[in-house]
Amino acid sequence: MTPQISRVDPPTKQGPQESEERIIIRGGKPLNGEVTISGAKNSVLKMMAAALLAPGVSVLRNVPNLTDVHMMADVIRTLGAKVTIGKDEVIIDASDITDFEAPYELVSQLRASFVVLGPLVARCHQAKVSLPGGCAIGERRIDLHERGLKSLGAEIWCEHGYVHATTDKLVGTRIYLDRPSNGATENIMLAAVLAEGQTIIENAAQDPEIANLADFCNAMGAKITGAGTYQIVIDGVKLSEMHGATIDTIPDRLEAGTFLFAVMATTGEIVLKNCNPHHLYSVISKMQEMGAEVSIYSPDIIKVKSGKLIKPVDCTTLPYPGYPTDLQAPLMSVLAVAEGTSIITETIYENRFMQVGELRRMGADISLTGNAAVIKGVPKLTGAEVKSSDLRAAAALVIAGLGAEGITEVTGLRHMDRGYENLEDKFRGLGADIYRR
Repeated sequence: MTPQISRVDPPTKQGPQESEERIIIRGGKPLNGEVTISGAKNSVLKMMAAALLAPGVSVLRNVPNLTDVHMMADVIRTLGAKVTIGKDEVIIDASDITDFEAPYELVSQLRASFVVLGPLVARCHQAKVSLPGGCAIGERRIDLHERGLKSLGAEIWCEHGYVHATTDKLVGTRIYLDRPSNGATENIMLAAVLAEGQTIIENAAQDPEIANLADFCNAMGAKITGAGTYQIVIDGVKLSEMHGATIDTIPDRLEAGTFLFAVMATTGEIVLKNCNPHHLYSVISKMQEMGAEVSIYSPDIIKVKSGKLIKPVDCTTLPYPGYPTDLQAPLMSVLAVAEGTSIITETIYENRFMQVGELRRMGADISLTGNAAVIKGVPKLTGAEVKSSDLRAAAALVIAGLGAEGITEVTGLRHMDRGYENLEDKFRGLGADIYRR
């Protein structure tokens, strides 16, 4: 029997005032104290989809209360699963899957929901999933998803904005990915859980969230090894061998990185709890190069103290374990006041410099050449009215406002609420003068 938990309303503000909602920051106050990092959004969303593989009740713990989580819940409810969302957890009863179509009005709002394609093909032998949406940070192709599922024996075609998939049965095989795509790795891995025989994914994405996803699948009865490395091996099992399971979501390394850069922007000193330093080595290394003091006190506690001056650095975004594209914009906000010139090269998404124009409004000296941004440090940023264009740009503008002189007003908060739980409350707890109205 599924435990009944009262639903927590999502943080999105509805109604005619939504466009006027903003975060007000009076900058220049050093951040000090302790902050606890929430569970990883990018793990939770994929594990919610993976729960479709197992007839039974699954419980995801350490779940942040985000609009994306509520949107994914709506997606899998349309497929017949029962979902209840409570404080810090999601309970999914996927005993009965009654539909195999994930509609446009939901998937177009949340790219991560495209990962239901793999579980639906595996369990229902058919799927109809809208082409995905999400933040407008650049093209996110699905060619590797299609190629991988075709290799497993599915017939795939696109028609009227939907991806259709059918199969009599999936059969394991060896699949090489031209690039280590997170979404393709996840969709192929989830489909292969119920395939006949063994599947090997070569050049797989190695992100910690994929290892968390595999751990959840294994807890449900799957047989996956190697997740988190370049080669993932999946030995297929029967649907009758799958069952519900309970798992803890890993800490959100991107939220942790956001706080690490915020303390650098404000020349403060903070302690991060419930974070995994192993997931942040590329970020920590870059921060140390910039002059920060970073200490690891335990497997889940990091202390960081900003240097008095920020040194310029060059950075190239790369798939994990390289420097994450999701923390490129927050890094840029800090380098905007570095003592010299820095260069950031973006290799993942072609439109991920959308925060540049807004940072210029705050006094930053940034020029773009192709996929590279040249940042000439200025003595200080000054407060301004700015609007976020995507999730990580929103974080970058908040960071810039925390370190700037004067008042900054950030709008476009629906982007921020997709990926950060109570961000302004957490910053206030560290001494920031920040509020939402």
